[in-house]
Order: sequence, then C-alpha cells, then structure tokens
Amino acid sequence: MLAIKDAMPFQFLSDCVVGSSLEEGEEGSEGEEDRGSDYIPPSKEGTYTIIGTLQNPANAKPDWVKEVVQYAAKEELADHLMECDIIIYDITEDPDQIDEATWACSALHAELEHFDNPKMFILLSSVMTWAKSKPLDPDDPEIPFTEDDYRRRKPHPNFKNHISAEKLVIKNGKTNKGKFVTYVVAAGLAFGMGESIFHFLFKAAWEGKSPALQVFGTGTNIVPSIHIKDLAGVLQNICDQRPKTRYIVAVDDSQNTLEEIVRHISTHLGDGKVKHVTKEEALLSKDLAQADFDQLLVNLRMEAMFVKESMRIMWIAETGMCENIDTVIREYKQSRGLLPMRACIMGPPAVGKTTIAKKLCEHYKLHHIKIKDVIDEAVENLKRLSARADEGEEEEDDGKAQEAQELLDAIQESRESNNDRIEDQYIIRFYREKLRSMPCQNQGFILDGFPKTYEQAKELFAVDDEEEGEDEGGKVPSYHKGTMPEVVISLDAPDDFLKVRVMNLPEGQVAGTHNTEEGLTRRLTEFRNINREDETILNYFDELEIHPDHIDVSKDVSDDMRQTVDKLIKSMGEPRNYGPTPEELEEMERKATEERLKREAQEQEERERREAEEAAERARRQEEWAERLDEVRRQEQEVLEAQSTPLRNYLMKHVMPTLTQGLIEACKVRPDDPVDFLAEYLFKSNPQVD
Repeated sequence: MLAIKDAMPFQFLSDCVVGSSLEEGEEGSEGEEDRGSDYIPPSKEGTYTIIGTLQNPANAKPDWVKEVVQYAAKEELADHLMECDIIIYDITEDPDQIDEATWACSALHAELEHFDNPKMFILLSSVMTWAKSKPLDPDDPEIPFTEDDYRRRKPHPNFKNHISAEKLVIKNGKTNKGKFVTYVVAAGLAFGMGESIFHFLFKAAWEGKSPALQVFGTGTNIVPSIHIKDLAGVLQNICDQRPKTRYIVAVDDSQNTLEEIVRHISTHLGDGKVKHVTKEEALLSKDLAQADFDQLLVNLRMEAMFVKESMRIMWIAETGMCENIDTVIREYKQSRGLLPMRACIMGPPAVGKTTIAKKLCEHYKLHHIKIKDVIDEAVENLKRLSARADEGEEEEDDGKAQEAQELLDAIQESRESNNDRIEDQYIIRFYREKLRSMPCQNQGFILDGFPKTYEQAKELFAVDDEEEGEDEGGKVPSYHKGTMPEVVISLDAPDDFLKVRVMNLPEGQVAGTHNTEEGLTRRLTEFRNINREDETILNYFDELEIHPDHIDVSKDVSDDMRQTVDKLIKSMGEPRNYGPTPEELEEMERKATEERLKREAQEQEERERREAEEAAERARRQEEWAERLDEVRRQEQEVLEAQSTPLRNYLMKHVMPTLTQGLIEACKVRPDDPVDFLAEYLFKSNPQVD
C-alpha cells in the first residue's frame, strides 16, 4: 500500500504492477550492484494501492485512489501512515507541506521499532535546492551536477526550508535501513499533462491575447526539467528497487534555455512571437506566482547519472520539452479540456446567421469567421508583406514579400474581370489560412454562411498532399480534421417570412446593404437555386456523417433569437475553455447585481403602483358607498314621513282631543293610579264606543 500527500504524478503508479520495473533486471547487473543489502524483493501480485490526502478537501476522490484520508489531528494521520508500506510526500507544489512532511518522517522514525513490515519514505523535492550551488570547476561552468555532488548544493533563498527537509529525511533513514529507508528525489521542473510551473506560458500562448510570449530576463538560463510521467517512472523504480543511493536527481537529458522553451511553446501553440521583459516587469503579472517565477529563472546544468545507469524507465520525453513539444501540447489541451469547438451555420439570407453566430461566439469564446472579415484581414496582411519588398527586405523574407505582391496583383485582376468579385480560389485560400491559424486551432470557430456550395466545402476542407485525411476504405471523402466543423446548423425559414422580417428592419440597418427588396429577392433566388441539386452544401456534410441540425427560425418569437441560441447552446454542450476570467466574473457579477436591483426596483415600483391604485379604488368605493347610504337614509326618511301623515291626521282628529281632556281630568282629580284612571277615562269617553 502506498500513501501519497498532495502529489501530481501518482496516477501513473496506480497502473504499475509492483516490481514491473525489475522484470528485465536479470539481463544486466548494474541495477543489482547498486541495490542495498537491505533490499527486499517486492510482491508482483498486483498494482500499487494508493491512499492519500487531497490538497483541496472539497475536491472529489480521483478514480485511481482507493481511499482519501480525512483527519483532524496529526495523530490520526500517523495511524494511517503506519498502515502503509511506502509514504511519498511532494513538497514541490505546496511549501506548506514541508512542515507536515518533516513531522511525518520524524513520527515514523520514532516508531520504527514497532514496524510490522519495512517502510519506505520518499520526499519529492526540487532542484531549486541546488539553485545557488557554485560550479564544480570555475574554468568550466558547463560541467553538470550529479547525485554525487549533493553535499555541495546550495539552495535558492526561497527554498531553504526544502533543503532542511531533505537533510532531515536523509538523516532519519540512516538509523535502521532494514526497517525504515528514506529517499530524496530532486526533480527538475515538471512539465506535461495539465502543466503547473509552465502553465503561465502555455495559457498565455493558448489564449493569444498578448502580442508576444514573454521571456524573463535574457532567457539564457538552463532550465532542468522532467516530464511528469517520467518522474513517476523514477518513483516507481525506487519503490521496486529500494536502491542504495538515497539522494537521486531526476531530470531529462535536455539542456534547454528558458528562451528555447518559450520559443517552442509560442511557435507550436501561439503566433511564434516572443519578447524579452525585465524580471521586474514579469513580476507585475498577477497570473505568475513568485515560486514559479523563481523556478523559471533557475540556471542549472544537471545530469541524472543514477537514473540513466541504474533505472529502467519507459521514457515519455527523455530529450526534454522542446523535442517533444507536440506531445506536451496535446497532453496540456486534453488534461485541461481545452479542445477547440468548430461549428458552421448555414441558411438563406436574412435568416439570422450572423446574429446567432455572434451570440454563440460570445458564449463559447470562439472566433466568428465572416467572409468580409476574412478577406479584409488577408488582403491587409498581403499588403503589409508586400510593403517589405519596397523597403528592400525581401531577402530576409525568403521571397514572401514578392509572392504577396504577385497575389495582390492577381486578386486585383480577378476583381476587375468579375464585377469586383473575388474568385473562389482566393477566398478558399484565405479561409484555409484563417482556419488553420493558431487562434482558430486553439479555441475553435464558427463559420458564418460559408462555404455555400458543395465544391467550395470540398476545397475548403480538403487535405494537403502531405497530410492524411479520413478515408475509411474510400467510403468517406477525405478531409482536414483540424478544420472540419463538428456541428453544422441549418437555419430554415420561408421566403415570405424573411421578406417581412427585412421590411420591418429600421431603414438605417438596411441602407447600404444587400437587404433591399431587389437585393434580397435576388439573393434568395440564388440561394434556392444552388440548394436544389443533389450536391448541396448540406449533402456534403451528410456524406461525412456530420448531419446538420435543422432549425425553423420562423417559430422563434423571442428578442434577438434568444430561443434559438439557447436551444443550440443546450445541444452543443458546455464550453471547452478556461471559462470566465476574474475580470469577466466581476463584470458578470456586476451586471447580475444591476439586473437584480433593477428588477427589485421595478417590482417595488409595480407594488407601490398597485397599492396606490387599490387605495384609490378603495377610497372611491368608500365614497360611493357613503353617498349611497345617505341616499338610502333620505329615501327611508321620506317614506316614513309619507307613511306617517295619515296616522298623524287620524290621531289629531280622533285621539288627541279625548286624550287631552283625560289628562286634564287626571290633573284635577289626582288619582292614586293615574294610568288606570286615564285608561278608564279613555274607555268611557271613546266616541266610537256607545
């Protein structure tokens, strides 16, 4: 079982059969002679079982790791380390791991008497602990350092903790080599896969935002390096062999300077341009870490004598980065998912190709390839090249200036004889150059309305004579894989719909374009004519089994064709690039905040408006209700008054006189019970009672 701590190259070890690096060891005796007396033949039953920790605990467990160790205290980690046969700590990436690495080595050393099985501790360190070493021979500074010189090494000022950790590990391994053996691997600057130290250069070249790739200082410093898989091979050999040599230098055979490395990266991943900047200017870059800056400026000639003489390694890049730059770039793109996205949008005039292509390019960060832009850029480049001929620099350009001028003359003649139109052969030539340029090959592109015909597509995507295309026994036409679109989109709409759309455009957008009534009708007729035969542009892609996605844009009722764009984004998948930059994320967050505040203000305004309307309506209804209530009361009073008039008259004529006389009599007599007296009086005096 092998324990690792925040290291990069160990996915390779998870696929290695234990002892596999020894299988051919019987043919020679070099490896056997260098093994220590404490050598224990490893088991060959299976591959190494990997357990370890994650630098970022939030990340998911890699598939090749059996177990991720989670611990709150070092004592818990120590228990896991005691269960492992081999412990590897990588201190090249994260300096914060140095303290834990030295603690782990010391903790294991303190418990070596309680070991059930022999254990191995490997410290993966950096050649930066040699950065300030004095030359072996002042008269011959090109003599390389080897493992034998490790006691003379002097570290870079920022790597003093690294050399202290190295010394401690070597010391702890001397107590009982039979139970606890330790190794230090001084690795060159690691490259390959997703890149780490060199990532700043790779990313800058891939993005192509800078006019030239930067070389720090003079660029003449020798940069010792090693491919990450080759470094894993060194570790595998140590695990299998348990060699006698405890300090091992792991570098490849290259002696590349920084400028050579930068030029190769720029040539094969960028535009090929480099520029020298001072160290002070380089440090101003916020994307360049101090540790990476220090390592890129190291100047060391080193030779891995022990690795070459005593280890069996299936080298990936023994000759270094520059000699294997194509493989390294391919690994870089695949590891980081930086795969170009290529698409082509077809359709009749005014169907919305440019609008949709623009929005897709913004979303995926692709290059928008429009025929006018391609021609203008190509002609401008030709004019710039031809200008050198007038300046007498054609010899330096190997005749390129003269060729550019001749091509310009041919294009001008073509325009004069074709009603100011450029022949297809020149347009296709410009397109081929554009699509094969590094920016398009790195990020990808979207073709906007070109090619238009079967023949144009066939010529545009054809392979060169020296290239191999897709053939598959002649069933599928050959084509250039680096420029062939992965996605083909065919936008469809009836002519009447397109004419109405153009008629509704503002006059300013139509003026000076081909979208006049006459121009649109002519272009629609041309488009329908060239798409009636069997050999259409869509047939070409169908033959290659790149089936177009047909979309009826007449059903899109959204602004700026947002529905169609969203549908295409869903079908095309996630972007394959670095994603938004910190500045873009900040801008996106700012816009999102502005939209949220605007939306909240609109909602508040709408809420206040509704509340005001409801209050006004409520007041109106209350006023109306009060008016109606007053009216009802008035009408009821009138009714009561009208109904009470006959009764009043009756009372005044027949009741009131008798009642009045009764009351007078009661006052005169003053009876004990006035009410009974009055009732008796009224009964006796009632004129209606005889």
